[in-house]
Amino acid sequence: MPQRTLSDEKNAVQRGTLYLVSTPIGNMADLSSRALKILSTVDFIAAEDTRNSGLMLSRLNIQKPMVSYHEHNRRERGPYIAERLKEGESCALVTDAGTPAISDPGEDLVRLCAAEGIPVTAVPGCCAAVTALALSGLSTRRFAFEGFLPVSGRERSERLKELKSETRTLIVYEAPHRLRETLYDLYGALGDRNIAICRELTKLNEEILRTTVGAACEHYREREPRGEYVLVIEGVTLAEERADYPEDIAAHVALLEESGLSRMDAIKAAARARGVKKNDIYNALIRQDEE
Repeated sequence: MPQRTLSDEKNAVQRGTLYLVSTPIGNMADLSSRALKILSTVDFIAAEDTRNSGLMLSRLNIQKPMVSYHEHNRRERGPYIAERLKEGESCALVTDAGTPAISDPGEDLVRLCAAEGIPVTAVPGCCAAVTALALSGLSTRRFAFEGFLPVSGRERSERLKELKSETRTLIVYEAPHRLRETLYDLYGALGDRNIAICRELTKLNEEILRTTVGAACEHYREREPRGEYVLVIEGVTLAEERADYPEDIAAHVALLEESGLSRMDAIKAAARARGVKKNDIYNALIRQDEE
């Protein structure tokens, strides 16, 4: 069977099809020729942020009708996009950067289209998670993508407990303003495992820090986190002896303090790792001091 060439792509765009088009995560040169063709020939483009994607399309000299599709309007906008697809229009779905539907509300639109019998296909390209994994120096044979961890509360504590026994390499996304807290929580729950902290991937200020979680806590105590981060953390099989925190609460808090955490941050991290309130840790320490 002859292979379809890029020159045939314009004729290959099917009416009523949703195209998941991967876009660069930092370097515009990473946009594939096929992605460029699809963006140029579909009837309309659904974007997480029409302003950001509009700037990208402007640089590419592409003018297409756009609709916004994001976390806060997906329930209303999804059926609208599906109806247009059923009427025979073709649509390219893009996110702000990387692959749509990966830690992205695009997964809901794919599910809706599948339920409605609407064809969906992908135009592969950049994905921050896979790029970071490849650069991490950690095992790539088996891995688990966690996306963004729950922000706080019981759900976060329970997720960290689950990850403690995960044998696969872990991939976590994090924003700069939450990086320190996440590193502290990972240290409290998982121990001092190896980690690769990947910042601003494919951009001018790209940085890959291959270290341990404890050393990373100390590193970012002195430095202000900047840019978007992907954390790649080794699985428990490679670090099981280091992953278990001490049963004694005082020893647990002391271990966290040795990594560079302040007393209060160590108490908070120990509480999250154990799934209890920080006051429970604080009161336990007082009782131990009094004994």
